[in-house]
Amino acid sequence: MELTILGFSFALLLILGVPVAFAIGLASVATIIAAGLPVAVVFQKMVGGMQVFSFLAIPFFVFAGELMLHGGIAERIIRFANSLVGHVRGGLGMSNVVGCTLFGGVAGSPLADVSAMGSVMIPMMKKEGYHADYAVNVTTHASLVGALMPTSHNLIIFTLAAAGIASVSVFSLILAALIPALLLTVCNLVAAYGVAVKRGYPTHGAFPGWPAVFKAFGAALPGLLVVVIILVGILSGVFTATESAATAVFWALAITVLAYRSLSWAHFLKACAKACKTTGVVLFLIGISSAFGYFMALYEVPQKTGELMQWVTSEPWLIFLMVNLLLFLLGTFLDMAATILICTPIFLPICQKFGMDPTQFGILMLINCSLGLNTPPVGTTQFVGCAIGQISVGEVMRSIWPFYGALIVTLMLVTYVPAFSLWLPGLMK
Repeated sequence: MELTILGFSFALLLILGVPVAFAIGLASVATIIAAGLPVAVVFQKMVGGMQVFSFLAIPFFVFAGELMLHGGIAERIIRFANSLVGHVRGGLGMSNVVGCTLFGGVAGSPLADVSAMGSVMIPMMKKEGYHADYAVNVTTHASLVGALMPTSHNLIIFTLAAAGIASVSVFSLILAALIPALLLTVCNLVAAYGVAVKRGYPTHGAFPGWPAVFKAFGAALPGLLVVVIILVGILSGVFTATESAATAVFWALAITVLAYRSLSWAHFLKACAKACKTTGVVLFLIGISSAFGYFMALYEVPQKTGELMQWVTSEPWLIFLMVNLLLFLLGTFLDMAATILICTPIFLPICQKFGMDPTQFGILMLINCSLGLNTPPVGTTQFVGCAIGQISVGEVMRSIWPFYGALIVTLMLVTYVPAFSLWLPGLMK
């Protein structure tokens, strides 16, 4: 009965449009009242869930991303991307993919990526004769690479969601995400180029020559170095994964204030305010999800879900396919952090039982969540892209399939070819 109340009340509140965090909290309170337990248990689990030292990395990574967003780094990355691939058919689309990938590595947030790159690239592409739906699809899908980059706070959230189920280090997850991020970028480039050729889009000028490319790269290099600093610092033992987030903030301030001199006081205050708001939302969601997770463990939701899947089939590849489908469906209704926190305790034990490595599952989870970010009814990055492009979500969805294909190809390769996510962590070991 209590499990029915938990699931039904949570689903009902989501359907009524209640924000996810409050839906989780109210469902937990309803369940604990039905179970006859003290309501204080919910708040104890919330506080305990937030009191984790590793969570310090989240506000630091979020703040670093906001500083990069407001510090003028996007424009330099765009110039470098244009000089590199702008001369190819559909050159602005290709530049958009490369630029979003590079900025995603710096900011670590798909939403920040689509906000920064989209506000520049989408109007520019429309002015040059590209259709709005193409400009929006290229930008929103390329920005999803940011969820897999070393500066992504979602990597931290997954390691904490997996705690107590499996041992997953932040550094191994960072290494595991690098090849899938590169693979997703290549797939996005193929999709952007294929649509550009089909629609007959122009090139964006002639190749400017390698000296111009190196000059643009040099201008963008200080911002791009944050990824290298994090990887080298952790690998060499200079700092931990949590300390690397603080280092990212220091580096972001140094290059935007001292090197580029593009971060004004007003933009700094705006970055601080946005980082505080995002951090508060994420930590509140983590605390609420800890209480929700307590009930899922108490009423053996993972075990019952696993038994149901095994009743349907015992083939590992079918189990993994069902997990992907369920994660995708849930990701269309839940925010990325909520999906990770709620679904990891349910599906990670199931995938482990059928031979999937926890690190591989983490990358699978992040790609599925990214797919959800571009799918209504939540579709956060898609709504931002559509607002910038001044086009309806319905129009964008009609031409989204080549870009969806890029995500699905990457997801299937990560799911069924473990080497894509496990080769680099194994090499470092």
